[in-house]
Amino acid sequence: MSEVKTILEPAREIPVRLDVDVLVVGGGPAGIIAAQAAASDGLKVALIESRSFVGGNMTIGLPVLGFLGQKGNQIIKGLPQKFIDRLKAIDAASEHRPCPLHMSLTLVEPEAVKNVGLQVLEEAGVKVLLYVFASGVVMEGDELKGVIIESKSGREAILAKTIIDCTGDADIAYKAGVECEQGNDFGGTQPPTLMFCMAGVDTEKLRMSIAEEPRTYLTDFIPAEYFGQNHQFIVVGLRSVMAKAREAGYNLPVERTILITGLREGEIWVNMSRINGVDGTNPESLTFGEMEGRRQIEEIQRYLKEFVPGFENARFTKMAPFLGIRETRRIVGKYVLTADDLLSCRRFDDAIAVASYPLDIHHPEGGDCTLKWCGDSYDIPYRSLVPAKVKNLLVAGRSISTTHEAMSAIRVMAPCMAMGEAAGRAAKIAVRKGIQPAEVDVKELRAELIAEGAYLGENVLVNN
Repeated sequence: MSEVKTILEPAREIPVRLDVDVLVVGGGPAGIIAAQAAASDGLKVALIESRSFVGGNMTIGLPVLGFLGQKGNQIIKGLPQKFIDRLKAIDAASEHRPCPLHMSLTLVEPEAVKNVGLQVLEEAGVKVLLYVFASGVVMEGDELKGVIIESKSGREAILAKTIIDCTGDADIAYKAGVECEQGNDFGGTQPPTLMFCMAGVDTEKLRMSIAEEPRTYLTDFIPAEYFGQNHQFIVVGLRSVMAKAREAGYNLPVERTILITGLREGEIWVNMSRINGVDGTNPESLTFGEMEGRRQIEEIQRYLKEFVPGFENARFTKMAPFLGIRETRRIVGKYVLTADDLLSCRRFDDAIAVASYPLDIHHPEGGDCTLKWCGDSYDIPYRSLVPAKVKNLLVAGRSISTTHEAMSAIRVMAPCMAMGEAAGRAAKIAVRKGIQPAEVDVKELRAELIAEGAYLGENVLVNN
């Protein structure tokens, strides 16, 4: 390997743009809810986002997974549910629809998410800064004091008493020196997908073809009668149809056809590109992923129009604004959540969220996937949001402290939103009491979460 060329950057004074109580970095599902929760009683809270909008993966055509548990009960409530309610009020979200494979689907309109996200942040009094990239950190020993940002205005600092890393990639934690892991034992990470949307799909023809001809259009884990009962649905499977396409010369990157109906009539979001080997923390690798994803989408469109019923007259309408990244860094926190914890439905005294999504590992190589269910639900402990060493920092979202396998379950959006609420409320308590996030009384945090409508399990009382 050739030696990396370096230059010496001279030290310089940079202006402090903001000095706040709580800074949330990243405006995805976890970040929006974290900032809203942190600002709930008047603290000075800021949220920064590198893109021109908030909403993260909720804006790329994916349904929100995980509001319901494997027993059909709702396990994510509180501020995440209120966010969905805001979308439903403008016909931009569906009910939580039970799904035999994903436990539940909540369809959302991507563009509405961007607007509603900004509205709830503004109403909460959160200072939002878009178009800024978090490029460094301000440290005093092992204490995180602020974040260095880069923008059209140049290099500036934002200081904060507590910082919540909701980047999904543990960017701030990593820059602050928190120990991070990435991928499986061999460094392989789940591959990303570039989502795209087609309109003019005869979704009734599609669903009835599957319901009436299950041998031809066999789906993974989802019984044919599901399609006979649901006008909005997800398709996962059609492996034999794809085999015929491959025999006809098609080069398809995945083993399964994955289609998700949109909220608008005739609209389908397609989750079928797969770019193996992408490192979501490397811009060169991400650039390759975007370019390869676009190449794959051309072939996928041709496959759908020729082989899948209902797509005969479909047309391409839009592509997601960025790659859907499933996995990058994970912090090493006070507790590392494991696959065994999830599959054994483990309960924790410091639980701050309940989740139920199965282990869902998209293989780092090849085009298939492994799924494992626990039969009920499991807890996410507060300690997994707290880095093992660096102070004044919390992490919420897919990059909390887990193993590679456990991350595949907690990475979906509803649990990430629940983690965001817990992190925001914990940060608020830490600031109010002048203590570290690691010193927050979890009983007090749990009591506030329950009092504000969050779900921490059946028969869990406020004083537990």
